[in-house]
Amino acid sequence: MKYAIILPDGAADEPLASLGDQTVLEAARTPNMDAVVEQGRIGTVRTVPDGFAPGSDVATMSLFGYDPRAHYSGRAPIEAVARGISTTADDVVFRCNLVHIDNGVMTDFTAGHIRTQESESILRDLNAAFAGEPLRFHAGVSYRNLLVISDPEAIDVACMPPHDIPGERVEEYQPKGKAGRRIREIMERARPIVTGHDVNQVRMDLGELPATDIWLWGQGVVPILKRFKQRFGVRGAVIAAVDLIRGLGKLIGWTQIEVPGATGYLDTDYAGKGRAAVEALDDFDLVAVHIEATDEAGHQGDARAKIDALEKIDSLIVEPILERLQAFDEWRILIAPDHPTPVSQKTHTADPPPFCMAGTNVPRGPSGQNRFCERVARGGGLHIDAGYELMEYFLRR
Repeated sequence: MKYAIILPDGAADEPLASLGDQTVLEAARTPNMDAVVEQGRIGTVRTVPDGFAPGSDVATMSLFGYDPRAHYSGRAPIEAVARGISTTADDVVFRCNLVHIDNGVMTDFTAGHIRTQESESILRDLNAAFAGEPLRFHAGVSYRNLLVISDPEAIDVACMPPHDIPGERVEEYQPKGKAGRRIREIMERARPIVTGHDVNQVRMDLGELPATDIWLWGQGVVPILKRFKQRFGVRGAVIAAVDLIRGLGKLIGWTQIEVPGATGYLDTDYAGKGRAAVEALDDFDLVAVHIEATDEAGHQGDARAKIDALEKIDSLIVEPILERLQAFDEWRILIAPDHPTPVSQKTHTADPPPFCMAGTNVPRGPSGQNRFCERVARGGGLHIDAGYELMEYFLRR
């Protein structure tokens, strides 16, 4: 049996007046996703358990078949695994966004999608400034960086994801808890180093937003997860640009497949991801493809960009994968957004997103279901309340 999973991050949405009371999934032309619905099943899945913030970390852990209530510690340590950063049991890993704060307001949680080489330069200076202290900054991709603090007490803090507070005054969302003061001090000490960095002058000369601050969040320790092949007897691979998904894949023993043009943004190489997945199906039992572009468009509040990303996913990723799968004797496909990122809210919500699957021995749903969208999914008669059970349902023979 060959399995393919397509994960359009944050693709689920809410009806928009500008789209005639349609969601972006309803407005987008996605004939291949629709064909999966028509040939198989559609339903909804609760990927975010009660009490958890609706993030891709928790939601994707659920979709990969692991219960966040038992295994989740934080987002940042998963990203550290993807980057090969060595940690000990005493290390607490934080996501360290470079952001733009203007007059106390979170203006842009990506610092204008700052370039990776610019981030690397800023973080070099931060490490120099904090030399001799039990912490180290690690550059990642664009604004997505990490901070490792070698002190287990640093985990006792409540932090707010910056993408959840666009346009809000940051004073109300500062780190809180036993370690809150220490984390706030690190952020405050970093501010003049970031704001005064040479790369910002170049960015402003180019008409781009400068980075003004670091924002620490997503803290945790590295989890230990049982290998996917041990649990399900299936050998997997993952195609993803963002460290979170790559890290989760690495933790469960999936092979990482590189796509040079994969950016984790709207300009990603959709066709390259599709080709890589088609080739990987010859070597692996299961191939998962993650696409971040739909989530980015949701955060930007750009319905047209989200529709465009969905249509590219459908034609350049779903279509070639579906065509290749059908050449095998036994196959299944699953399409599952991790959570909604509504254009109107520009942030994640915990509402159960739609999913659909088709293939060998997958029972067909009620007649007339022929669109991959939220409304049809809610009427599909299939709801999985414990999101981590979806994987077992998908793989069941």
